Amino acid sequence: MPANRNTARSTTITAHADATAVAHAAAAAIADKKGEDILLLDVSDLVVVTDVFVIATGTSNRHVKTLVEEVELQLKHGLERRVLRREGEDFGKWVLLDYGDVIVHVFDRETRDYYELERLWADAPVTEVESATAEA
Repeated sequence: MPANRNTARSTTITAHADATAVAHAAAAAIADKKGEDILLLDVSDLVVVTDVFVIATGTSNRHVKTLVEEVELQLKHGLERRVLRREGEDFGKWVLLDYGDVIVHVFDRETRDYYELERLWADAPVTEVESATAEA
């Protein structure tokens, strides 16, 4: 994880258990396809419209699209959850999948570094997820 990421925050998750399970399933799908810097941000106490942000990075535009496809596949078949809204898929720089209580953000490195959602939502408890590359 790059040094500029703020990881010295609380890890107490207060989001609804269903949202947490969906977020962990999305993170696992991303990790299985070698997504990087995977974080879960519990925004349930900060915003009304969702509970958890899943944030991850792909190594290229194609990799971003592959990560998104895997999340959709795993959540549809494993948890019978369908995406409500999808944004940014055409470009593969920042793709957002809205599941209502969980929003998945998959970035390319440059775009993630530019927007720094982790810093924008610095008050949210964070959980880091091991990626497949870190385990190898």
